[in-house]
Amino acid sequence: MAARYQRILLKLSGELLAGERGHGIDEQILGGLAEEVRDVHALGIQIGIVIGGGNIFRGLAASGRGMDRVAADHMGMLATVINSLALQHFLEHQAVQTRVMSAVEMNRVCEPYIRRRAVRHLEKGRVVILAAGTGNPYFTTDTAAALRAVETGADVILKATRVDGVYSGDPEKDPSATFFPQISYLDILNKGLKVMDSTAISLCMDNRLPLVIFNVGVRGNLMRVVQGETVGTRVGER
Repeated sequence: MAARYQRILLKLSGELLAGERGHGIDEQILGGLAEEVRDVHALGIQIGIVIGGGNIFRGLAASGRGMDRVAADHMGMLATVINSLALQHFLEHQAVQTRVMSAVEMNRVCEPYIRRRAVRHLEKGRVVILAAGTGNPYFTTDTAAALRAVETGADVILKATRVDGVYSGDPEKDPSATFFPQISYLDILNKGLKVMDSTAISLCMDNRLPLVIFNVGVRGNLMRVVQGETVGTRVGER
């Protein structure tokens, strides 16, 4: 089956990398994700990836405990760089050329994020991992994913989660929560659904950038989404 998208932005949460331990990096999970990205990449699809850092450090949670918010967010950005370097290792172990580009310059570790250079890497078939969020405090990696997707001309954001898509509540806590196969940006904002933060949703809405929220824990789901199968929840205009 042909691919539905030519350039995608894959959003991974840091919590996904932690697995059942809840912290740190589960190498088995990261290896499995790398294999799935490899298979999609083999179709000729251009792939950008944004990873959170919550498996190592959550800036917002730390600021809630009294830490300076700006410092806490900077620590969270550094956590995303650690995750990005780990994913790069596993992707290159699968013979996938990869570049890590950071919004916070650290030239001895990875490349600085420059939009035109990132697009060129994508055009050359390299997977580009976009680290350190937007480089600014008070912005989440969800917002970074939306921003980078718009900047690099991605066709869609694929948000990988532990559940099957968007529900009216948390399906892990509320078995009666309603599943939405399709939903609009405005409905997400009006209902206060915890899909992505409101800044990210608004950025996607303003730029008519579609989202697909899917369960990455089901092997092959990433490929199914890319090939246009009905998987997860599609978010778009009304």
